[in-house]
Amino acid sequence: MAELPLTVLTSKASVKTVSIESSRPKIPNLSLSSRTLTEEAKMNTEPKRKFGVVVVGVGRAGSVRIRDLKDPHSSAFLNLIGFVSRRELGSLDNVRQISLEDALRSQEVDVAYICTESSSHEDYIRQFLQAGKHVLVEYPMALSFAAAQELWELAAQKGRVLHEEHIELLMEEFEFLKREVAGKELLKGSLRFTASPLEEEKFGFPAFSGISRLTWLVSLFGELSLISATMENQKEDQYMKMTVQLETQNKSPLSWIEEKGPGLKRNRHISIHFKSGSLEEVPNVGVNKNIFLKDQDIFIQKLLGQVSAEDLAAEKKRIMHCLGLASDIQRLCHQKQ
Repeated sequence: MAELPLTVLTSKASVKTVSIESSRPKIPNLSLSSRTLTEEAKMNTEPKRKFGVVVVGVGRAGSVRIRDLKDPHSSAFLNLIGFVSRRELGSLDNVRQISLEDALRSQEVDVAYICTESSSHEDYIRQFLQAGKHVLVEYPMALSFAAAQELWELAAQKGRVLHEEHIELLMEEFEFLKREVAGKELLKGSLRFTASPLEEEKFGFPAFSGISRLTWLVSLFGELSLISATMENQKEDQYMKMTVQLETQNKSPLSWIEEKGPGLKRNRHISIHFKSGSLEEVPNVGVNKNIFLKDQDIFIQKLLGQVSAEDLAAEKKRIMHCLGLASDIQRLCHQKQ
């Protein structure tokens, strides 16, 4: 993952709501919790042998993962073995570089953190699962619904944990939106995001930022139906505008616009209307602290078997629904280009 996701409601999907709270898909409490593992929990669950971890990719996300793995908080469960990179670095922050082949073969390595560009996630996940390793991957795990389904099936066959990181569910903005949306009936919504150009070939379509936006929307409002999607693409000018029309289970319309081009600042414009009022902006609700560390805690709980089958199934359903929407949006946009 080469850039961090927008900390806003609309990063890749448009709004979507099931206004009745009970009709929202169940998201594991762990994914939304800001708490970290307590010392008591560590004493009660500390494994006989720590899980050996290798970090694949040392860009922004990978560097943060290495920092968190070196944190004393992680030491009760995880042991950082090394990192894998296409660059010849030797070592990084006193962590040694190892080859991909050695990481796959090593009996010391139990877990791989995949922190590379989105287009390479699927291949790395497949290799490490085949080698019998647990996997934590930055979102999206794959660039298609079919590929993600194959990876889930491979993880099940191997009896290994496959965890797709979703730090956007741990952000202060999401907590604010969750409180604002709770119990309200959606009438309509409009979301528009602007940013500088993004390389589709490197990051895929609609790129990890889109999965981030979809994840927020589905987590807040429930499953969405795709009504239409169009793409205006002027490659010579590095300009792209995607317009998506969605609908909630209660038939409330939502429009989502993603616009990228030179000179466009990273910004969001939101307008969500409820029967009881409207939401026109997300205020500055504070700094997002230790969100990667909190996500790692969720992964550790999965490794220790502390997440229920029900919660795991709900999480997988949400992930696959978002990937399915992304795949359908891609298909419609490319058909009309």
